[in-house]
Amino acid sequence: MTPEMGILWEVSFVEFLFVTIVLGGGGAWMIGRSTALTWSGWGLLAFYLLLLTIAVRFIHFSLFNGSFLLPLSTFDTGLYYAVIDYIVLFAIAAAGRVFVRNRQMARQYGFLGKASA
Repeated sequence: MTPEMGILWEVSFVEFLFVTIVLGGGGAWMIGRSTALTWSGWGLLAFYLLLLTIAVRFIHFSLFNGSFLLPLSTFDTGLYYAVIDYIVLFAIAAAGRVFVRNRQMARQYGFLGKASA
C-alpha cells in the first residue's frame, strides 16, 4: 500500500480513524478520566499522552506501513504525524478530563448550584 499522505493522515483516512481516533482516542479518554479521578495535574496527562502517541505511531508503522521516528530517514515525516496524533489525542483526553472533573465538582459541591428561596 503506497502512502497517500494527507495533512492529517499518512496512509488513509480509515486507518487514521481506526488507529488514532478509535484506539488511541479510547486510551486518551481513559487517561483524561484517570487524571481527573486522581486529581493529577495536566503535566502528568501530557506525559502519558506522549507515551500513547509513541504507541499509536508504532501501530501506524507496523500495521499500515506508516512512518515512525526511526530510522532517521523517516524522522521528519514521523515527527510531523506524531505531532498531529498528539494534538488529536490531547483534545480527546482534555475532553475526558473536563467531563469527569465537571461530574466530580457537581457531585461534591452540588449545594452551590441550588438557589435558596
